[in-house]
Amino acid sequence: MAAAEWSTVNRLIDTYMGFGFALVKPPLMEFEAGLMSGPGVALAPQTFRLMDPVSSKMLGLRADITAQIARIAGSRLQAHARPLRLAYAGEVVRVNGTDLRPERQFCQVGAELIGAIEASADAEIITMAVAALRQLDIEGLSIDLCLPTLQPHFLRGSGLTGDDLADLAEAVRRRDREAVLTVESPVSRVLADLLNASGPVSTALPALQAVEMPSGLKGDVQRLISVVELVQRDLPDLTITVDPLERRGFEYQTGLSFTLFARDVRGELGRGGRYRSAGVMGAEPVKRVEGEAANRLATLGEPAVGFTLFMDSIMRALPAADQEKRLAVPASLTLAERQKLSAEGWVVIRDLGDQPDELAAFAVAQRCTHFWQGNEAKPVTKTD
Repeated sequence: MAAAEWSTVNRLIDTYMGFGFALVKPPLMEFEAGLMSGPGVALAPQTFRLMDPVSSKMLGLRADITAQIARIAGSRLQAHARPLRLAYAGEVVRVNGTDLRPERQFCQVGAELIGAIEASADAEIITMAVAALRQLDIEGLSIDLCLPTLQPHFLRGSGLTGDDLADLAEAVRRRDREAVLTVESPVSRVLADLLNASGPVSTALPALQAVEMPSGLKGDVQRLISVVELVQRDLPDLTITVDPLERRGFEYQTGLSFTLFARDVRGELGRGGRYRSAGVMGAEPVKRVEGEAANRLATLGEPAVGFTLFMDSIMRALPAADQEKRLAVPASLTLAERQKLSAEGWVVIRDLGDQPDELAAFAVAQRCTHFWQGNEAKPVTKTD
């Protein structure tokens, strides 16, 4: 299983690099002050902490790699031209699991596109994520799009407090449109309409466009529509759904976000979206935005979009692999001969005892499919 996962990680990274993303390797553990800056602030409750015995400062085990990539982009790679494309793979550890992801330690394999504000950047990230999964022959892929900033925006403007606010939030969480409408609030109608704008993209987008949105949020809706059009141009057969009020698991996302699923596979394969990295923006992205907008971007952080795939879910989604060809060979076989067999696709298992008469039994014990006899590979049978 470990070998299969390692091979799959490498295949994913190869796909990312084919899209122009450079591989980086952030540390597993960092000082708390750095690890929990920028997007990392939202993951503080999920971070394991321990004390550095040398400096007496607190360290944290990373709960997510995206925040580390954002910080690397804003510090060591700040002078690099934008947009900056970075890829990564590594283990993360979390204090608690979730309903969709109960595992507390798992491997993330993802990519971040930093310094681009265009909708085409969101579309590229989504397209690459789907392309990487399809390279693994995973079938029945679908993507669910959401705008995680909508729900908190309307709840803040509801004019409610205490139990009333909690009731409205719970009704939205349950996707209970009728319960939302029973709450007396100026935002109840728009929240109910947004709940009605969930489902397949063919019906959800017209419903979403019909919702009376505040002027400050119309741009988010238009970006979602633009990204859908771009993704459908490259992936016309991809199943796309929309759930505009979803926000669970999108703690630091600031715009269009998404979750990837595969048919008949438990849990999400991955997720991603828009966020802002920590630190001052590099020169290149600022040049593309002028005036007050440039000052605002420099203050809030660099615009970024990315995704991460979860290897435990990926491994469950992979089709059944062909049986690995394992060949038991005697110790007398030379290194050159063994390397030739490896180049032909064999996993070569050497019998160190060099007892040819017992090689078939050795092959069975080592779970080999074949053993070497008379200068050729013979299949292992049940009688060996």
